[in-house]
Amino acid sequence: MRHANKRPEVHAGSMADIAFLLLIFFLVSTTIANDKGIVRKIPEPCPPGQKCDTEINERNMLSITINEEGELFINESITKYKDLKIILKEFIDNNGDLSCTYCHGNQVSTASDHPKKASISIETHPKTPYKVFITVQNELTAAYQELREQYITNVLKKEVDQLSKEEIKQVQEAYPFRISEAAIK
Repeated sequence: MRHANKRPEVHAGSMADIAFLLLIFFLVSTTIANDKGIVRKIPEPCPPGQKCDTEINERNMLSITINEEGELFINESITKYKDLKIILKEFIDNNGDLSCTYCHGNQVSTASDHPKKASISIETHPKTPYKVFITVQNELTAAYQELREQYITNVLKKEVDQLSKEEIKQVQEAYPFRISEAAIK
């Protein structure tokens, strides 16, 4: 009667094979998100012996400042975040027109000479909330994207997905990102 008290054995010889097959299945079938962050092209370093500083006319510079409380200032005037994209688009694409249709009483200069000359300076306090910084970056990207899409529709008379590499370069040259980022000292 000794066999009645004996427990049955589990044969674990194939358990390693099953675990290995499950591991391979999950590695093959799982997709891993590719976080890209903010896509910006860093300028090439200045070759030794050359002067690479560019003089920028003050009217071609839009100054965006974000303090440590997350308040947004454009050319030293407090501004609402919801107005940022429209102000950016007016500044970049107004070709020297001094009128400002969406400033709501803000003393914001929206008179860049040409989209190729429009430069944007972003200054942030080291304690600026990250969410606020990303909001400004998103609005900046959205403004340029909308201006480039208008250029594609009105000048090139095409859809975005129909552009050749040369046309994409033409659009990027028509509305170049000219952005300077710095921390407030």
